[in-house]
Amino acid sequence: MKKIKFIAYLLAPLVFSVNSVADEFSFGVGAGSLYSGLGANIAMRSDTDLKYLSAGCISYSDRGGSTCGVGAGWVTTDLFDFQNSQHGLGAYVGVVGTESTIFRKDEAIYGAGFGYHYFFNGIGFSGANAGFSFVVGDAKSGTHTGLMAQIGYQF
Repeated sequence: MKKIKFIAYLLAPLVFSVNSVADEFSFGVGAGSLYSGLGANIAMRSDTDLKYLSAGCISYSDRGGSTCGVGAGWVTTDLFDFQNSQHGLGAYVGVVGTESTIFRKDEAIYGAGFGYHYFFNGIGFSGANAGFSFVVGDAKSGTHTGLMAQIGYQF
């Protein structure tokens, strides 16, 4: 729980700093790094980027219960000279996996990731998105690495 509060306090001012008058609030639901697993996000969106805080569940099992967590990230479409705002590259910090403990309860693994996101209507508009993120985290059993697929809708 201390990790979650630390991440939220550290990243909230960064994510919600207003850079221009064109920024607007956005809400999204789906699965993947934009949503911390299966969950939702709240974001500041402009014509070229998306800064977000997310909360979701990364796994569920009868034995270990649900493993949920939070995250934050930034996706931008103007790193390269694309002719549209549909292709985005992003960075993510938050829940990236799960590990079992000896007390039959699953715990969240926190880490970071880097990914590609495709916004079907462009990043500045409501619509569906898809993508993937390479993630890495520090688990008790060693380093956790993985790939998170993503699909969702940003309102």
